[in-house]
Amino acid sequence: MAKKNQSPLQALCIFAKNVEQVSLFYQQALGLKLEASDKTHDLLVGQNHEVVVHAISKAYADSIEIESPPIRRDDVALKPIFVVDDLELVRAAAKANGGYLKPLKQAWRIRGYVVLDGCDPEGNVIQFKQLDSLS
Repeated sequence: MAKKNQSPLQALCIFAKNVEQVSLFYQQALGLKLEASDKTHDLLVGQNHEVVVHAISKAYADSIEIESPPIRRDDVALKPIFVVDDLELVRAAAKANGGYLKPLKQAWRIRGYVVLDGCDPEGNVIQFKQLDSLS
C-alpha cells in the first residue's frame, strides 16, 4: 500500500478467470511482488507500477473457455506495454504460466529498444521491450 509521502504508482487492472495463474505470470514476467491478496484480487507491485489481477464474476467466468495455448484477444482497444530487463525471462514466465511471447526473430528495434508482443495466460495481448544492446 502507498505510504503517506509516496507518489501514487501507475497501475493496470486486469480481469481474469484464473487469478492465481494470471497473477503468477505477471509476477514472474515483470518481477512484481504480491503485496495484497484476497478471494477477488491480487495486488502486484513493482518499482514504478502496480498490476491488480481482479477476478471476473463466476457467472461470466463460466461462459469463458480459455484455450491452451490461449487465443490472442486482438479485438481489445488497449495493449499494455512494459519495459523489462530481459525478454528471455519474460519468455520463461510465459511458458511456465500458459502465456506466450513471439520468437526473437519477430522482434523489431525502435528508439533503442527490442520489442516483442505476447499474451498472458488468458490471451490478453501485451508488449514487452528491453533496452537494445546494439544501439
